[in-house]
Amino acid sequence: MSSLTEKDRPIVQLLLNTGTCPRCILRFCCVGSQALYRRPHKDLMKDLKEFLKNNQEKEDPVCSGVVDPPCKRIRLEHPEEGPDDLNHNGVFQQIPSANDENTATETSAVKVCNVCLGILQEFCEADFVKKVCQKINSADYQFTSFVFSVSLPPQLSVREHAAWLLVKQETGKLGLSLAKDDIVQLKEAYKWIIHPQLSEELGVPADGKSLFEVSVVFAHPETEEECHFLATACPDCFKPAKNKQSVFTRMAVIKAVEKIKEEDFLKHFPCPPSSPKNLCVALEIQCNNGAVFVAGRYNKYSRNLPQTPWIIDGERKLESSVEELISEHLMAEFKADSFNFSSSGREDVDVRTLGNGRPFAIELVNPRRIHFTAEEMKGLQQTINNSSDKIQVRDLQLVTREAIGRMKEGEEEKTKTYSALIWTDKAIQKEDIAFLDDIKELKLDQKTPLRVLHRRPLAVRCRIIHTMKSEYIDEHHFRLHLKTQAGTYIKEFVHGDFGRTKPNIGSLLNRTADILELDVESVDVDWPPTLDN
Repeated sequence: MSSLTEKDRPIVQLLLNTGTCPRCILRFCCVGSQALYRRPHKDLMKDLKEFLKNNQEKEDPVCSGVVDPPCKRIRLEHPEEGPDDLNHNGVFQQIPSANDENTATETSAVKVCNVCLGILQEFCEADFVKKVCQKINSADYQFTSFVFSVSLPPQLSVREHAAWLLVKQETGKLGLSLAKDDIVQLKEAYKWIIHPQLSEELGVPADGKSLFEVSVVFAHPETEEECHFLATACPDCFKPAKNKQSVFTRMAVIKAVEKIKEEDFLKHFPCPPSSPKNLCVALEIQCNNGAVFVAGRYNKYSRNLPQTPWIIDGERKLESSVEELISEHLMAEFKADSFNFSSSGREDVDVRTLGNGRPFAIELVNPRRIHFTAEEMKGLQQTINNSSDKIQVRDLQLVTREAIGRMKEGEEEKTKTYSALIWTDKAIQKEDIAFLDDIKELKLDQKTPLRVLHRRPLAVRCRIIHTMKSEYIDEHHFRLHLKTQAGTYIKEFVHGDFGRTKPNIGSLLNRTADILELDVESVDVDWPPTLDN
């Protein structure tokens, strides 16, 4: 409905009489003009009173000069059958006559709205907008747009339902029907008012797809128990959930309000809703930036460094890790709250990663800084490399969340190249190991190794050794270069893991073999893109 007309007069009169604010009145009259909601509260109140005094439908001061978009309309239908004037005990409470215009004028002094609990009043004013912007600016975020979200007290759904029943009963007398979906949602109206003010104050546009979120959480302690009767009427709607302090969530209350019969609702809740003494309070004003993703490749040169923190039963075994040596610098520069590290496979604590390194990605959660030039990323890479001789990183760059999927794509089909230093109990000659060079596409059956059985399910995995090249050292030592399917347990392929990997180097050589050193020489994943470092 684009403007107030004669058929809205009884609704305006009724809601003003019962303590509803001008903007909520516009919502219940299905007015879809954003410009109207942005007008000052006092001006709206004054114009609504003028509208009640004006008997000329076309001359509407509230909407004059405003061109509105099409919006939802009240549908003309037969009057609904049902109770006529129900009060708190199943009948509507006695309220001033819709024709008594003096009553509206006398009782409509500024007070807390009985429907929105002040959200479309006090919290639309410039002072509150400035408070929100001060919070944003003090948090020192980088952002080029914002998305605004609001969390409303669950009891607002109960009050809105009561007001809708009241208005529906009034429109029914006129042969009209008001569907609940026709009412402009409180959140929608609030954002219509707040978005332009925040945009002007912050100097950036509101954008529903923005990664920078500003959220406000409202509460109204005075009325927080108003929805509790629904738990008795609709117990199936209220079930305990993890991480929820109360079963009376907004969604649970909405579900219960939709389910409860009108006569049962009216037995437990006043219609119209009573006027509260206090405004809502803004419990929280929070900011959050969407995650930023950094990718690169790392080399690990230490045989005493785990990829991730090595903690057993709460006790740290080694002082650092690859993850920490990289992330501590990223966390400091991006000013993030936390991070998540992932990589294309992992090496054991005593295994080096050489060659072009292993691809990795780090998700930086809620970063304050998000804009980095290529030169700044290059400088950050150098800072990481200068901080430790245990690791080096290359190709450090910003990537998208979607691009990280390429690191994991076809992980089982990728190949990796290793170099293993092997010991044998019996003396060997060069010709004893030469046959290994001729073996191609050797299929292994690897039962989950004993050393990882505590964290991996018991299974037999089929893996392939694509090629091997031996390098004789002495009677008890040789080096073996292997190209294998990703996911192959190389140590177990050498010593056999008590027969859990078949075949193995020991069984192929017909002697006991063990691995002394292992290096990853390449991880054949073509990601992230190589940079000119």
